Amino acid sequence: MITIRQLRYFQALSETLHFGHAAKRLNISQPALSGQIAQMETEMQSALFTRGPAGVCLTADGELVAERVRRILAEVRELESLADRSAGVLGKRLRVGMIATVAPYLLPRLLPALGEAYPNLECQVRESVTQRLIGDLRNGEIDCAVVALPLDYKDVETIPLFEDRFHLAVPAKAAAALPRPVPVGRLMSQRMILLEEGHCMRAQALDVCRIAGDSELASLAATSLTTILRMVAGGLGSTLLPEMAVADEARSDAIAILPIADPAPCRQLVLVFRPTSARRRDLEAFAGVICRSMEKPCKGAA
Repeated sequence: MITIRQLRYFQALSETLHFGHAAKRLNISQPALSGQIAQMETEMQSALFTRGPAGVCLTADGELVAERVRRILAEVRELESLADRSAGVLGKRLRVGMIATVAPYLLPRLLPALGEAYPNLECQVRESVTQRLIGDLRNGEIDCAVVALPLDYKDVETIPLFEDRFHLAVPAKAAAALPRPVPVGRLMSQRMILLEEGHCMRAQALDVCRIAGDSELASLAATSLTTILRMVAGGLGSTLLPEMAVADEARSDAIAILPIADPAPCRQLVLVFRPTSARRRDLEAFAGVICRSMEKPCKGAA
């Protein structure tokens, strides 16, 4: 008989394709992991992995099993979340994902507000790019995620949060040559530095640059806004900065952060979750705290 434990061990190994890494993720020994996988293969009368010196690979049967295991474990986690509802709204654990251009600026305001409004809540936060967070959501590893539109995923639902306007961050020495607010058309005169591939804000910035008339894009890219702003401070170019980051990043004398004239480009932040989630009330309440902590109206929150 195949057990939930074996399914979880299988999922860890199918994602890492390495016994050592999977065992570390599961906090168990490699022999214990190998034994459970072997039992599962015996039960299914099929090899699910091929073993080699460099690691393991899923067999054809293993590929078929992996998709079903993902769905089964997601449903199991939904059942576990039903038990959490007995503690009331946001009374227990909530596993939250956030994109990297939101987490550093939202969390310092959000966590104290959550602690005051819902003192029994255990909020676990995971920071990553949108695509990975959607994968974690599908797998049931997180309950929801704060991301930006657009989302090209049909198997998720969203609660609207708020609009986050973009500002223009330029080297302080270059600020005097720009009007305030900066017309969108003037962005085409800026050498823009963007986040690397995979970050949704890169795509948003590219869209703004196209609207502005294809401003010159620097060949430089970075994994975080903090790194980009260091490049801006060094005179390497300019960048778009979301409004929620302005207060924290405006402290540098080497950078000037300028408003963009209306209609200013912006991003729409949403809370994304699985349509099968049994925690809609929790998620609406959580969305409400997010908006209140940022002093923003929230149409989709309770």
